[in-house]
Amino acid sequence: QSPTTNAVNLLRVAPGVIVASNDSLGTSDRMSISMRGLFYTEIGGNYEGMPAGDRLYYTQWSTEWSDTENFQKINVSQGSPDISAPAYNAVGGMINAVARRPSDHFGAYVDVSAGSKSLDREFIRIDTGELGNSGVANYTSFSHEKNDNWRGSGGQTHYHLDSHFLKEWGDNNRIAPFVAVNYFHTNVYNNPTLAQWQQNGTSSNFDANYVFGDTNYYKFRLNQRLTVIAAVPSLFTLAPGLTLSTTPYFYQTRGYINGSSVLNNSAVWLGNQPEGSLTLPYSVNGRTTVENVDGYRDYAVGQNTNLSWTKGANTLQVGFWYDYFDHIENISYMVADLAGNVQNSDGRGPVRTQSGAVLHPWDGHIVQQTNAIYISDTLKMFDDRLVMNAGFKEVLVSRKATNFLPGPTPHVNSYDAVSLPQASISYQITPNDRIYINGTTAFREPSAMTSYVDFYNVATGVITNVHANSLKPEYSISEEIGFRHYGSVNVSAAVFNYNLTNRQISSTVFVNGSPQAFSINGGGQTIRGVQAEASMPAWHNLSPYVSGQYLHATMNDNLPVNGDFLPTRGKTAVVSPTLSGAVGLAYDDNSFFGNIALNYVGSQYSTFMNDQSIPAYKTANVTLGYRFRNIGPAKFPQIQLNLVNIGNEKYLSGVNGFAANAKATQGINGTTINGGNPNYFVGGGFGAVISVSAGL
Repeated sequence: QSPTTNAVNLLRVAPGVIVASNDSLGTSDRMSISMRGLFYTEIGGNYEGMPAGDRLYYTQWSTEWSDTENFQKINVSQGSPDISAPAYNAVGGMINAVARRPSDHFGAYVDVSAGSKSLDREFIRIDTGELGNSGVANYTSFSHEKNDNWRGSGGQTHYHLDSHFLKEWGDNNRIAPFVAVNYFHTNVYNNPTLAQWQQNGTSSNFDANYVFGDTNYYKFRLNQRLTVIAAVPSLFTLAPGLTLSTTPYFYQTRGYINGSSVLNNSAVWLGNQPEGSLTLPYSVNGRTTVENVDGYRDYAVGQNTNLSWTKGANTLQVGFWYDYFDHIENISYMVADLAGNVQNSDGRGPVRTQSGAVLHPWDGHIVQQTNAIYISDTLKMFDDRLVMNAGFKEVLVSRKATNFLPGPTPHVNSYDAVSLPQASISYQITPNDRIYINGTTAFREPSAMTSYVDFYNVATGVITNVHANSLKPEYSISEEIGFRHYGSVNVSAAVFNYNLTNRQISSTVFVNGSPQAFSINGGGQTIRGVQAEASMPAWHNLSPYVSGQYLHATMNDNLPVNGDFLPTRGKTAVVSPTLSGAVGLAYDDNSFFGNIALNYVGSQYSTFMNDQSIPAYKTANVTLGYRFRNIGPAKFPQIQLNLVNIGNEKYLSGVNGFAANAKATQGINGTTINGGNPNYFVGGGFGAVISVSAGL
């Protein structure tokens, strides 16, 4: 795969995994993934045993975990996660990523890439080998990446640092601390409506040039994020058959995702309190263009610990997970001059009212604490051919939200206790064949600041978003029956069924010129489907692969909208293509190598009323390369060419912002419910990356 891609993109050929990318090179984290019709906010992330990704909005941000050169393996477990997984949003499953271990010997690895859209990427990793006689080894890597946006104006800059240590001793004892630092700065892509896409296609972009009052100027649409993650995954053998696994971790990030609006200087409000008029420079007719700075900072600390005791054919696991999360977020305004320039884009020197207060349309703080206890027992019988497991997990999540603006609701608290039983049984029919049955449960806490904090119109003092009064966790009960065969052909197939209550669907819309995430309660939902994949070991250096899924997902309830109900019962769920699949073919003779991967994704609805959808699409990616023998100090240098979307398919890859209905619809109670405009991700066009790499 291309070294520019991220962990989520690497999973796009797995059955039932739909990746809605925004660019062709895989450099952007502003993308979406769905599995079995469940959206990215319902998919957990786990990197080296710690929860990965955003704790409130549930964005994966997988480029923060590691550079792809440092991944040892990435897997996706669809359905409910493992009972010990530290997650409170993994209704749709988990993405698990494991980093490579430090080498026992000193060495280095270098990868340099260039490509379309002025791509420039450098990666270097140094393995120390064992440090003295300490038994401690380390590798540290650094990467830099820069490229222009594939459509529209602007570009992206990305820096990443990884440092992993490993100390092993005795019988199955190890400590493996790591730290990762990630920074990116990017001009975000415009997400067009269907009408905009049909009229302008890939020219549906933010404006390249500024005129006064233009809130669609691309320089106002920025996303910057600086993140530090660290953990100490550890395993200790306490006695024969008794092990202790523990992962203390730390996570901190700060950043912003900005929009734009025009302020009326004659009168402003702070919450529901009038603050008089503004005196701002660069005003025209009493109006001032501003960049909306949606700034946030948060941190989390926690640990996940379990004891595992194996006695004969039985293994008992008992564990405890604790997570503390603190999130502060608000919007402030930076004045734009008549050329569209602002003093800075991170909110230093914001617009203030006559009283000296910073002008905010909303200003919130959330503190979350998660406590979970779990127990699991596994029994193996008949020479391990029969494996039975039963487990139970109790999760308590408390959230305390504070609204710092004057208004009727300064505090919103929520407390959820969720019980998660699970059971599974598998039987090895032959040495190469196994069947299994799973019954699992999972849940997801509500997402986004909008669920807990009121938003105000600074021009009128009117509330534009009211916090949810009774938003409940999404809960799923799922069953799966599957078969796996390993041999001359490897086959895996599964039939699955989900029943969800309080189905929450996250959507992005613009509020006062800034993109905001909302959680919509879609009521009950049923998901049923079949998925399969097959592959062959190398035959004459060729390895074929095929995967596919059939999905039938329907809504069980009518959707409440503005005091009425849309007749959505029985409608097909959003982001649930009936058919999807992939075909791949790889070749490797230890010198020449290459592969081709074709993806197909069926049509997807973007409204609960099924009155707007995006067409089916297909894409193909190709890799070609040559691996040399050692040349001087360079070990197995290779040159690789990646061609992405070789047919330059013009397509909408997924839904960014849903709508209840696109056309005016009569509700169950007879009122007319006006339609809204979903907006979409635009799939990346053709891209090419050439890279040269070598070990030293």
